[in-house]
Amino acid sequence: MASFLYRMGRFSFRRRALVTVVWAVLLAALGAGALTLSGQLSNSVTIPGTESQKAIDQLADRFPEAAGGATARVVISTPGDITDAGGQAAIARLVTGLKDAPKVAGVVDPLQARAISPDKHVALAQVSYRVPGFELTDADRDGLMAAAESAKAAGYTVEFGGDAVQAMPATNATEGLGVAVAAVVLIITFGSLLAAGIPLLTALIGVGIGMAGITTASGFLELNTNTPVLALMIGLAVGIDYALFIVSRYRHELTLGRAPEEAAGRATGTAGSAVVFAGLTVIIALAGLTVVGIPFLGEMGIAAAITVAIAVVIALTLLPAILGFAGGKLAGGKIRSRRKESTTTHGERWAKFVARHRIPVLIAAIAGLAIVAVPAASMQLGLPNDSTAAPDTTQRRAYDTVARSFGEGANGPLVIVVDLAGSADRQAALQQAAAGIGGLPERPIVTPPKVNRDGDLALLTVIPKSGPSSTATEDLVSDIRGLNASLGTATGASLAVTGQTAANIDVSEKLADAMLPYLALIVGLAFLLLMLVFRSIVVPLKATLGFLGSVVATFGAVVAVFQWGWLTDLLGVKTTGPIMSMLPILLIGVLFGLAMDYQVFLVTRMREEYVHGADPQQAMVTGFRHGSRVVVAAALIMISVFAGFVLAESSLIQSIGFALAFGVLVDAFVIRMTIVPALISLLGRGAWWLPKWLDRVLPDVDVEGEKLAKQLDAPDERELADAPK
Repeated sequence: MASFLYRMGRFSFRRRALVTVVWAVLLAALGAGALTLSGQLSNSVTIPGTESQKAIDQLADRFPEAAGGATARVVISTPGDITDAGGQAAIARLVTGLKDAPKVAGVVDPLQARAISPDKHVALAQVSYRVPGFELTDADRDGLMAAAESAKAAGYTVEFGGDAVQAMPATNATEGLGVAVAAVVLIITFGSLLAAGIPLLTALIGVGIGMAGITTASGFLELNTNTPVLALMIGLAVGIDYALFIVSRYRHELTLGRAPEEAAGRATGTAGSAVVFAGLTVIIALAGLTVVGIPFLGEMGIAAAITVAIAVVIALTLLPAILGFAGGKLAGGKIRSRRKESTTTHGERWAKFVARHRIPVLIAAIAGLAIVAVPAASMQLGLPNDSTAAPDTTQRRAYDTVARSFGEGANGPLVIVVDLAGSADRQAALQQAAAGIGGLPERPIVTPPKVNRDGDLALLTVIPKSGPSSTATEDLVSDIRGLNASLGTATGASLAVTGQTAANIDVSEKLADAMLPYLALIVGLAFLLLMLVFRSIVVPLKATLGFLGSVVATFGAVVAVFQWGWLTDLLGVKTTGPIMSMLPILLIGVLFGLAMDYQVFLVTRMREEYVHGADPQQAMVTGFRHGSRVVVAAALIMISVFAGFVLAESSLIQSIGFALAFGVLVDAFVIRMTIVPALISLLGRGAWWLPKWLDRVLPDVDVEGEKLAKQLDAPDERELADAPK
């Protein structure tokens, strides 16, 4: 592979104009597609096979008018009596305006439904739509909000909640701060504005192509709103890092006196081989999200994996072409020239310090990880609802008002679907279902049933006393589902629990159940890949154990910030609550790929020095000295890009950005640059032990292109044979 990449690098360098035009045309074509073919992204999170989803499908088939689309809760409040003449007039105008809003199917008048708080300060109107929430446009939401203007003008407060008003998560200018910090890191690393700008340019082009492709695909597929956000995060980070590795090697080849074209070919063949391996690990980890059986998560993984694949291909083709335009101008760099000796010495000093004090270093690092990981034991998983919205949003104000006036459970009613088709006495079966639910220890409120036209399917609305994210509500859902067996035995009917609250509970449980199998898959894959690369049992074992340590520590940090509320003011986190259910699996997949990158780039040189006869201690120090600079720069860039998303408005995007930034911080600096060299120093030659039979079986994977370098540096044997004796 290294030889092929070498030829590709030289070809791209020579035919730089052609290669650049091809990528420019592709970017323009996908950009045009994004502008003309894009569709709406979806906020819905469904998992086929869950009870709540089966009930929704049943409603769509036999009770379509109740299956419904999006819903909105409209809360109108006043310090006075909401039921006086003025309040009734304001409510009437509000209901009329809501009925006239785009795509509204119906409005429940709070006066007719008696949805008035006990203190008569608050009224609650329910709005149902003909379409699901992801099909509502900004104009539709504006029409909903406009219906409240007359009530607001009369002095009443009106707030909106529900999935109909959930805003699509979006990035804003603050995420650009991460890219700006990455640019500073590149300038310091290369000591050249030109050299620093090239990785940023290629990464932005790759992300542009990936995002344009995702936007175009949204016109044909139903994509989750978080899909482009994850692809943007990963695409930017790996795009900059992969270009950094190749540009660093290109500059090294130039300093050895090689011609620019030869330097580009060698850089692509050597560092490019490592980039291919690193990219494949990230792609496999992300694509592996499809095996957990959760469609929206697999969709996010595939989109991010494609973006990473684009970053790899750009690093191997467009990057050498751009190097061709730069030529030999990238050699040297004033900043680097002045700091080279000092920076190299720092890396070597750290490696020698770790080698001399390996036992205390190991104890301190592992103890630190254990302390940070402690909060992970109390991690609660959930999906976003209005309670997790920022305090200054209308959704959060509506949620808090309803909770104060009607109880927490009014924000998360449960929908009970009772199938009466198999019952001889349908009325008795329906009464038994309602009585059984109302008689549970939680004592929820059960509303009168709604029955379809055929009389074989009924709906009951159950209002819990606890909020939608509460464990008490989860217990209630479980208890209601536990009534199904006895109901079926006694009456022949069956019941199922659905609604947004129940669906969120089902999705969270499915995600939690999938986490351990996915983790086992990733750990097994990591061990096999690293055993191929390093031809050792111990090195892959400690690398995978280190990966687990960084994952658990990151879980602890996420819980401390986003669930317990630590450092929220410093980080700009406005709301706390259960951790997003998909975050642990996403973190495992992404962090695995990045951890393997740093392991390969740092430890490969250590193995190379050891194989060439160096003492194990010296091999560790030498390998660390050569690899630490680029790994530090790559990690800082990753952290900067991910940390930029902590400044986003959405708490979901904040948690993803923080988790990935903290995970890279721990894995790069604590695991790869502290624990790994300490263990290699401690184990000595034992770190590189591999049974002879396994050595014969394993294929020889040349990740760094070492064989290519030897082949290119070897003198021509024919010239030696023809040389005068």
